[in-house]
Amino acid sequence: MNIYQKTIATACLCLAALSIQAQTQVIAHRGYWKAEGSAQNSLASLRKAAEAKVYGAEFDVQMTADGIVVVNHDNTIGSTAISRATYEQIKDSKLKNGETLPTLQAYLEEGRKLKDLQLILEIKKNKNKEHEDQAVKTIVKMVKDMGMEKQTEYISFSLNVCEQLVKATSGASEIFYINGDLSPQEAKAKGFTGIDYNFKVFDQHPEWVEEAHRCGLKVNAWTTNKEEDLKRMRDLGVDFVTTDHPVEAIRLMKEKS
Repeated sequence: MNIYQKTIATACLCLAALSIQAQTQVIAHRGYWKAEGSAQNSLASLRKAAEAKVYGAEFDVQMTADGIVVVNHDNTIGSTAISRATYEQIKDSKLKNGETLPTLQAYLEEGRKLKDLQLILEIKKNKNKEHEDQAVKTIVKMVKDMGMEKQTEYISFSLNVCEQLVKATSGASEIFYINGDLSPQEAKAKGFTGIDYNFKVFDQHPEWVEEAHRCGLKVNAWTTNKEEDLKRMRDLGVDFVTTDHPVEAIRLMKEKS
């Protein structure tokens, strides 16, 4: 192989590497809960997400009145408000696949076994700022104590939660604001590392994707389920899509690359 051929080969390898880096990654919304034997925010959904080889699994956490963090999307279980209940009152609650309501501790322990899976941890918004602040401290300490700061990424609709996360993590983890009402420049000024907005926000502000990348932010679009929406976000150049259909999404993301 002469020098010219080597140069061309090197250029092709570089282009291939850039192509791989540019491919939009897939995050399973509440884990891969549509898989057989799974359920939203279950330990099974976490394992199924890893088996599907997605970038990450998103899940939701709430803190009880006595400071135990559980994995659940809604702020209530039945008619019981999680933030006003003790863990004892809700600990035997069952998920749709028969699993018992998981604690964050159990979720992180399971996630730690899945080295190639990022854990996208959503701290749910609470009307009580003190409750939010304590939840952030409790969660960040648990993640740090378990040595999972790099494997865990944080998201929240709450501006306060995200601001508290910036202070508590000291740059050790990714922090994405997901409420959709800050421009990339405003999010960057807050110290966040990404914006994670409903895909319809990017339909209204497609320029925000490029603006975010210019100021060093990552971009995720949620919850992107329809094929046409997934393709549109992919072609817009978002870094991640969060979806209830991770296997189909992976196929679509690979098509472009």
